[in-house]
Amino acid sequence: MRDSGLDRAIQLAGGVAELARRIGIRQPSVSNWSRVPAERVTAVEAVTGVSRVHLRPDLYSELAVTNQVHDIDVGRAQEYALLATLLSQAPSAKLIAQVAKLRGDASPLGTAHAHLGDAAAKANPAAVDREYFDLFVGLGRGELMPYASFYLTGFLNERPLSHLRQDLAALGIERVENNFEPEDHAATLCEIMAGLAGGRFPASEAAQREMFEKHVAPWMGRLFADMENAAAADFYRSVGSLGRLFLQIEAEAFMLAD
Repeated sequence: MRDSGLDRAIQLAGGVAELARRIGIRQPSVSNWSRVPAERVTAVEAVTGVSRVHLRPDLYSELAVTNQVHDIDVGRAQEYALLATLLSQAPSAKLIAQVAKLRGDASPLGTAHAHLGDAAAKANPAAVDREYFDLFVGLGRGELMPYASFYLTGFLNERPLSHLRQDLAALGIERVENNFEPEDHAATLCEIMAGLAGGRFPASEAAQREMFEKHVAPWMGRLFADMENAAAADFYRSVGSLGRLFLQIEAEAFMLAD
């Protein structure tokens, strides 16, 4: 059953098929909605004129209907996005060249950026491709298993994944089509946190903190620490250092927000 906001948007668009066409997705996707997913709210608002407050009052009334994203949150989103990109697949030669331009100040995080930039500058793309395979794919399995379920239970596709899916559904965040990795993969979680921090997935600060404390903090720091010490790691040792330090900063920031 559709909620009133979605019904109104469909009516003003001229039907399900027309709404789907206007926002550039397939009709069956819209047909399956009971409410507008969080990542589609701004697009639906733009093509129908239905206010985001009406489309998703659970998200936007609490947020005081603001589009502003603080500079610090932009930085957080960029940090998560970088980690998500490097964890999702072996970086291309172009991406490695971009990472090699990273510079940093004298702060611990700035130093971690500089070390990652230096590692990228020295890296051979073919060697990094092989390193990624050995660490995360392997013959049968890689040296590291970057999944919350594995770190928290010792097995894949366990309760941590089920709980994550429930929380994502509550936020209106849908799984990307043709992505067959479980949602508790570290890359996916970093992408979700990037979307929350940067405003792509509208959510309150409390919802961001809950996502971090329930689904990131309990295990991902250990993954990054293991990455720093993995036998197959070279370039990814610096990725691990950056990720571990960044998550420590995130945890401290959420604690100070009390």
